[in-house]
Amino acid sequence: QVQLVESGGGLVQAGGSLRLSCAASGRTFSRYAMGWFRQAPGKEREFVAAINWSGGSTHYADSVKGRFTISRDNAKNTVYLQMNSLKPEDTAVYYCAADYSLVAGLVPDEYDYWGQGTQVTVSS
Repeated sequence: QVQLVESGGGLVQAGGSLRLSCAASGRTFSRYAMGWFRQAPGKEREFVAAINWSGGSTHYADSVKGRFTISRDNAKNTVYLQMNSLKPEDTAVYYCAADYSLVAGLVPDEYDYWGQGTQVTVSS
């Protein structure tokens, strides 16, 4: 069982930056691939970024590639999402998720545990 708690969301102007954190409970955090997803009002949840158990492999949605960076600190049971050059279309609730797998998945159904989400709002 893994519990996930996101933090770091907020209101930022276009072009600004935010860093999201996701703290995980449990002693087996390093066995989980981790992902970030987002959901805007009226839209389906979409993949943002994912990282494998060691941090040696990452994946990004085309819409955030070059602007967002996912990382993890297994000693702190935490995964991060650094978001730079934010755009109004990045506005959404951001969720972190854990997948008991060596490989980071790209779709929500592959993930076993979810956080409650944190709101990110980018003003134009």
